[in-house]
Amino acid sequence: MKAKSDKKNTKKYNICVVGAGHVGLVAAACFAKLGHAVSCVDSDLRRIKALKNNKMPFYEPDLECLVKKGVKEKNLSFLTSLVEGVRKAQVIFIAVGTPPQKDGSADLSSVENVAQVIAGNLNSYKLIISKSTVPVQTGKKIKETISRYKKSSQNFEVASNPEFLREGKAIYDFFYPDRIVIGVESSTAEHILRDIYSKVDAPIIVTDVNTAELIKHASNSFLATKISFINAVSRICDLAGADISKITQAMGMDKRIGRDFLNAGIGYGGFCFPKDLEAFSYISKKLGYDFDLLKEVKNINEGQRKNFVEKVKERLWIIKNKKIAVLGLAFKPDTDDMRFAPSVDIINFFLKEGAHLTLYDPQAKPEAVKLFSAKGGSASGGKAGRLKFSKGPYEAIKGSDCLCLLTEWGEFKKLNLEKVKRIMRYPLIADGRNFFDKNKVCSLGFEYIGMGMQSDGQSSNTKK
Repeated sequence: MKAKSDKKNTKKYNICVVGAGHVGLVAAACFAKLGHAVSCVDSDLRRIKALKNNKMPFYEPDLECLVKKGVKEKNLSFLTSLVEGVRKAQVIFIAVGTPPQKDGSADLSSVENVAQVIAGNLNSYKLIISKSTVPVQTGKKIKETISRYKKSSQNFEVASNPEFLREGKAIYDFFYPDRIVIGVESSTAEHILRDIYSKVDAPIIVTDVNTAELIKHASNSFLATKISFINAVSRICDLAGADISKITQAMGMDKRIGRDFLNAGIGYGGFCFPKDLEAFSYISKKLGYDFDLLKEVKNINEGQRKNFVEKVKERLWIIKNKKIAVLGLAFKPDTDDMRFAPSVDIINFFLKEGAHLTLYDPQAKPEAVKLFSAKGGSASGGKAGRLKFSKGPYEAIKGSDCLCLLTEWGEFKKLNLEKVKRIMRYPLIADGRNFFDKNKVCSLGFEYIGMGMQSDGQSSNTKK
């Protein structure tokens, strides 16, 4: 992965990234790649110890290589002392978790804690930048907190630099973004952030802090809306006997719409979309506007998971004691992230119906094991012995009454479908991502369930 060619007069900054999660660790490794001196701080002692031993806390393509290179070149180090990280830094990126609370608001306690530590350790001018996804006016609260608790007369500024990194493609997205958003209060802060990103060839959008904070929530909520819209259309296709793949093809060719995020399926998951949608809805209501559209986006998304299970139930009739193979557990390919993954709800639905499930995912097994009890029960109380993990896809598929594809990992495209048919007890594929070539699957004698697709045996004469 190559960044933009070096510039002779690019300034090297001492950067402290607070948080070694999906956002913080990727940002720290990438800033180090750009030539800055980066300290990545996290309060999780085991995580920092593992990172010092070149062990990644989660799977992200190319991240391990980038971290090792940063450490080897002495541009990247890992600390557990936030005080040490703050005191030696010129620029501090806050990338701590902001998990959702029951009312949909973001838990900003970690952000406040970091702000208080910064306040007590201002030994020089600092630019403090929020990289975590936070509600609008959080920057204002960070500034107030530091001003309230600071023990010196040193100046500081607060800025916003929201991340738009896709899990599974985070390194690429950092170096080749569609845009870089910086929310600042002065030309000094703007200059520093432009310097930091000077080797990244991308347009920079400069706004005030409040606007930058809103851009992230607005962007993710719109993408979630686009996904839910096409999933709602897929439901109409099911009822009308139409083909969602042709509809999305035609819609995507319209430049005003675009093809991205028009893939019908079992809905979005992961940490960002569900959390940001809830947070944006909460923020809007708090400011005096009921964003009812976002509520329906959520309802459609959750409904797709139930719809998928109902399709399988309709075909198998009785789910109890049926063996179901589940391929793909992570919320999307090229990550091991199971947070809000559609697979979790779908698996629990099947377990409640009394099914036996065998699960396989190339990367997400450790995370999945944490979510489902060691005895094979579900996170919501399934019975022991009805859920197990396999070492490979064929092992999961063998003897099954239905193969459920829930995550579109590339390796599943390489499956020998003739072998799959031979080893299944009943040749039924429930494709939650419309991933397989339906015409090919049906020609091999499978029954096929898609999302917004015609029933098997009624496939279009046009090649998909």
